[in-house]
Amino acid sequence: MGDPGLFITLEGPDGSGKTSQAQALGQALEAQGSHVVLVREPGGTDLGERLRELLLHREDLDIDPIADAFLFNAARAQLVADVIRPALSAGQTVICARYADSTLAYQGYGAAVDLGTLRTLERVATGGVKPDLTILLDLPVEVGLERKRRGRAPLSRFESQVDVAFHRRVRQGFLELAQAEPDRWLVIDASRPRAAVARAVLAAVRSLGGRPRTIGTI
Repeated sequence: MGDPGLFITLEGPDGSGKTSQAQALGQALEAQGSHVVLVREPGGTDLGERLRELLLHREDLDIDPIADAFLFNAARAQLVADVIRPALSAGQTVICARYADSTLAYQGYGAAVDLGTLRTLERVATGGVKPDLTILLDLPVEVGLERKRRGRAPLSRFESQVDVAFHRRVRQGFLELAQAEPDRWLVIDASRPRAAVARAVLAAVRSLGGRPRTIGTI
């Protein structure tokens, strides 16, 4: 059996560029010969994509935060079982735009669901599959939300219905999570031009050759 694959997640406030940076990283690693599996949360499976529509784009539904947490973790459990765990077992590199830390940040820090409860749900949903590296694309929430408003993609219900104070709590939650696990997280200033951020992301991934590692801030 070969070496296990590499699991990289990208996290951050809305508008920080997670999807575009995940795509850029995947292209760069594939150009270097890596076999890359690129996924997103919620999504990546038939069930996950259906739940994505329900969770992000059904503004007619008033979903309780704990129900949000259960639904996000249901999508996550399917993604881990169908895609992430098999790819890692095959020695592939998995890049995921959002993962379990997003639920801690949004439903925990943002919506005040008990973090212990959320961590229990995470353990069940992921079966202990944790990222080797989590990149936090950090920027002021006002900047990120303005990017989303100027973009072409439809706003999610978190972007259109929730106040700025919620998003500030989410950002602070991400920063506290990163501070608590410095060996896993790298914080990158995502307010810079996209190309500069992409270079920093790629450099961080290239640094993973030696473990254990210490991840800081760029």
